Amino acid sequence: MCGRMVLTRSAAEIVEGLKGLEGETGFEWPPRYNLAPSQDVLAIRSDPAGVRQLARLRWGLIPSWAREASVGHRMINARAETVAEKPSFRTAFHKRRCLIPADGFYEWLRPAASGSRSRAPARPFFFRGKNGGGLMMAGLWESWTDQGTGESIDSCTVLTTTANADVAPIHHRMPVLLEREGWSLWLDPLLADRSRLAPLLRPAVKDTLESFEVGVHVNNPRHDAPDCIEPLV
Repeated sequence: MCGRMVLTRSAAEIVEGLKGLEGETGFEWPPRYNLAPSQDVLAIRSDPAGVRQLARLRWGLIPSWAREASVGHRMINARAETVAEKPSFRTAFHKRRCLIPADGFYEWLRPAASGSRSRAPARPFFFRGKNGGGLMMAGLWESWTDQGTGESIDSCTVLTTTANADVAPIHHRMPVLLEREGWSLWLDPLLADRSRLAPLLRPAVKDTLESFEVGVHVNNPRHDAPDCIEPLV
């Protein structure tokens, strides 16, 4: 799964080099070293006319038919293998796909099960692009309206797939990382052909990522500081 991410680049840095991006791009985005579910992330999405926009989306997809926003707490990730069929995700998969930029993400190495009552805590690791560049995760988004208050919330989920050789020693799943040549296809609002989208939802090639162990203070989502991504000595 993908349950925490890092995004320290500004909105302006993210849109730099992205063609055809319109809408608000100048809003403030402070460096985030420990982004957690239910918090806002930045995303690039297309409107029905194909105009790309930068948006803030709440992490944890709330289906349009949900009665309560709390449903999103259980939908921070969508499995690439079943996303086209799952009722919570299938409409967004066909109509509302997005890109979610990140500097990297965290995964936890959990100790092997044993008969002992004393169990070592999970160890957090930070994954980032091996070439030093940012990552672009495949996501879906939805717009939900609270029928009681009229509040509207735009939310998103991160697609995950089988871990590649970089991530597998730590965790069996990883986010779907899209290469630049796949961005336009993923954002095309008129494309609903699963056979053309499926090839994008594969594990990243080996040596895409590098990782190192970090301190357990990252376990606390309220701890959001540069030391979250400092290697554990």
